[in-house]
Amino acid sequence: MTALAVLTGHYLRASFGSKVSLAFGAVQPFLFLVLFGPLFARSGVGSWAVLVPGLLVQLALTSAGMAGFGIVFDQRFGVLERLRVAPVSPVTLLLGRVLRDSLVLLVQAIAIIVAGYALGLRAPLPGVLAALLLMTVLSVGMASLSYAAALTMRQELFAPVMSTVVVPLMLLSGALLPMSLAPAWLDVASRLTPFRYAVEGLRALFSGSYGASAVLWGVVVSLALAIGGLALGANRFRWEKA
Repeated sequence: MTALAVLTGHYLRASFGSKVSLAFGAVQPFLFLVLFGPLFARSGVGSWAVLVPGLLVQLALTSAGMAGFGIVFDQRFGVLERLRVAPVSPVTLLLGRVLRDSLVLLVQAIAIIVAGYALGLRAPLPGVLAALLLMTVLSVGMASLSYAAALTMRQELFAPVMSTVVVPLMLLSGALLPMSLAPAWLDVASRLTPFRYAVEGLRALFSGSYGASAVLWGVVVSLALAIGGLALGANRFRWEKA
């Protein structure tokens, strides 16, 4: 636990020490909120309580999904080579990074929600807090998978591959527009991705429907993604230390 706290604190100081990079990670969903949000709210398709949860999942996909960039640079500059002889378990090495990514994402998500309230979002506070917890679980899984991918593929392939994967996942999740508007084949394809359930769960929480089946599915799928991602990521870190 001491090693985990030290590693997490080290990564957090590095992240929060650069205010520009911290803000830059939330630029894309913030632009969607400001430039697309007013059109969305007036279109009759949905409300701010529909759009903002979708943007939180977009934030998780784009920020946590690209978290593996850190490992790419560590590989390039020999940091991972030094970590191989460190008396720290592979799980701790992974969790230190993932906890940092989740906390940074949480701060960015709170900023998006505050901006949403300023623009017209009306959502119950308990639902928003529960949604932030659910999004944090989702980000743990996504960041872990990102690190596993970065440790598996060649360094120069990580950025183009992850960018190619993240965009369709975001569109299929229904983050920007509810998938109830989609044709049948697209709706079926959307249900094969875990992020569709996270989006619907967050939207149910923002609407105050705490007992909805969408919340249960969102929790179950996000937990499964987090557990699977941590297991896969820890296995890749273990291989690196072997």
